[in-house]
Amino acid sequence: MLPDLLAPGLQLVFCGTAASHKSAAQGHYYAGPGNRFWPLLHETGLTPRRFFPSEDRLLPALGIGLTDLAKDVSGMDRDIPHHAYAPARLMALITELRPARLAFTSLTAAKIALGQRIKAGRTAHPDLPNVKIWVLPSPSGAARGAFSSHPWYDLADDFRGQT
Repeated sequence: MLPDLLAPGLQLVFCGTAASHKSAAQGHYYAGPGNRFWPLLHETGLTPRRFFPSEDRLLPALGIGLTDLAKDVSGMDRDIPHHAYAPARLMALITELRPARLAFTSLTAAKIALGQRIKAGRTAHPDLPNVKIWVLPSPSGAARGAFSSHPWYDLADDFRGQT
């Protein structure tokens, strides 16, 4: 659906579950009109200005990459077949590219990738000992009721070297 926007040595890689139908149709990450991803990047200081989905390919130059666990399907998490997710692919990419941080943009993405339910915040995984792992509440408009920006701000503080 969406190409990985990754490079060796990134400071941060965001990983979602799968592209939304809107993102797949537009060919850009987090393109849904109610998604808070792009405003959050600027609000927390991860980016110097508000970027738009159509500018997603500019992020690697800022040290930020994007990928998803399911690359061949799109839709809401509940509609994605379990076999579409490829956590081993993600682990191989992260091991190869060695970003400083990996941030899951939903608790569901973290659970699928890491094999267990994890609360929002910083965590670790034995297969990625040199990568700071963050589990973030989903910025999707569909998840607005349970959203908290605190873990996003904590990630941004770490990204800027303030923690």
